[in-house]
Order: sequence, then structure tokens, then C-alpha cells
Amino acid sequence: MKILRFDDDRVGVLKEGSRVVDVSAAIEHRESKGPQRVMEEVIEEFDRCRGEFERIAARERGVPLESVRLLAPIPRPGKCLGAFLNYVDQPGRSPDALPLEFFYKDPSLLGPEGTIELPDIPGVTEYQTEAELAFVIGKAARNVRAEEGMDCIFGYVPFLDISVRGITRYTRFLTKGQATHGPCGPWITTKDEVPDPHRLRVRSWVNGETAQDFSTAYMAHKIPPQVAWLSRFVRLEPGDVIATGTYHAGRKGLRDGDAMEIEVEGLGRARFLARGPWSPRPGAASLPQTPRAPGVADASTISRV
Repeated sequence: MKILRFDDDRVGVLKEGSRVVDVSAAIEHRESKGPQRVMEEVIEEFDRCRGEFERIAARERGVPLESVRLLAPIPRPGKCLGAFLNYVDQPGRSPDALPLEFFYKDPSLLGPEGTIELPDIPGVTEYQTEAELAFVIGKAARNVRAEEGMDCIFGYVPFLDISVRGITRYTRFLTKGQATHGPCGPWITTKDEVPDPHRLRVRSWVNGETAQDFSTAYMAHKIPPQVAWLSRFVRLEPGDVIATGTYHAGRKGLRDGDAMEIEVEGLGRARFLARGPWSPRPGAASLPQTPRAPGVADASTISRV
């Protein structure tokens, strides 16, 4: 099932790939709970909600997808974390050589057609898009074993990690944690529709030109060990969003007025806009994308961290 938020914080499901059915009536006291709590409740009680969602979708025609305004599928998760250096994307890299580590993203996530802010910060040479697969936690998890990791997943969502280049001091706050730098969507796809999240094609575009094009098969640390590692140090909660990292080749820089898109195989496509007073400074250089067979990452391409 594909679950989305739209218009004035309505909850919907995608029907026939192109129509939105409003299932908000199945959620009691929706308006008083607030958008985030509503989505957490849907996730926590999905075994109950799913049947009612399916019954509504079966009897209602819905409206065309293009007629609604999509919102971030998770408006403000308790935690939004990103995997650091998690792809085998250059010579000499192997899963054993790459750290299993994470950084925080601003939890106020940006929905489709939202505006990514490019503030003018001294030292910044480039703002870059990094296309990623993110997973949504489905139940509370603490000290979970890797073999139990997939049991904690509710679903998946395309995610853009907007990253800042050029700042040299050792901090992840400005480089990864700014507001509007966590665009995601268009919706959550429940895990039963994704047989293998480690075999998905991820693509991105800037102004219609291909940027990244890779497979999640090149992920160094797969989702189960990510859940196990994180749950050792924090309590994962329903609705938490974890971005799994990117294959660096093909990343493009952003400028005021740019439009960027992301698509993850089977999970939908979303577009976002960039706005801000910042302009490129010397030293910025986007990475080339080496031509290859669709969905297969070129492990010979050297990228910057």
C-alpha cells in the first residue's frame, strides 16, 4: 500500500497508480491529534487501519493524483537520521572498510514541490543533492539483533539528502542539518510491496538532466545491521525516518531556480525547487556520471566524501 498526506493534512492511499483516495475518516479525532501523531498512529496500528483503508479504497473512486497537493509523508519524525559513507562507490572501498555511522537531519521534512533553501553562508562552495532510499520505522526498537532488523521496518520513501560542501570545520550541523534539507516523498510504500530493498534503482535529475543513477545493491551496510547498530544507542520509534546513504557519482550542485527530482524504483517520483541568495564560488565541481547499464552503479568512478 502507498500512503500519503495531501492538501490540508488529509491522509490518503494511492489507487491504480494515479488516483488518491481520502481515508482520513478511518482515523478517529484526526484533527485534534495533529499531523505527526496521526501518521505515527497509522504506522503503529496499521494491522487495524489497513483493512479499513482497503474497504474505503474499494468503494471510492478517488481523485486524480495531479489534482492534490502532496505533503511530506512523515511531517516531523521524532528522529531523522542519515547513514554516513555507506556505499561501495570507489576503488578500495569495502563494507569492512566503511564506518557504520549516522548523522542527524532536521526533522521538519520537506514535501513534494517544496522549496529547498540555499542560504548564503561564508565558506560554502556548493549545495549538492544526494539521492537516497530511506526506511520508516514501524515499531519501537531497542537493542535489536540484525536478524530481527527487517521486522522493525514499516515502509520506504525516496529521500534527498541536501549536503553543503566547502565548510572545513568539523561539524555536521551546517553541512547536513539545515532546515528544508530533507526533501522526501511522494509517499510511503509499505514493506510488503518491496521484496528486496537492496535491489532498487535510484535516480535523480536537476533541471531535467540526469544526475545520479545507481542501485541499492552497492549499499555497504544493509538495512538490518543499520537498525541493529542504531538501536544499541537510541530507541527507534514508529515514524522515525532513516536515510541509507548514497552512491556519490553523479551528484549535481544546486543554484537558485533549479528543480530537482528523485525516483526510487517502485516507490514513486517527487520534485523539489531550490531558492536562495547563495551563488556558486570557486572550487565547486559536480561529479561526472559515467554511462553504464541502467540501474548498475559504476564501481570504478572515484568520488569525493
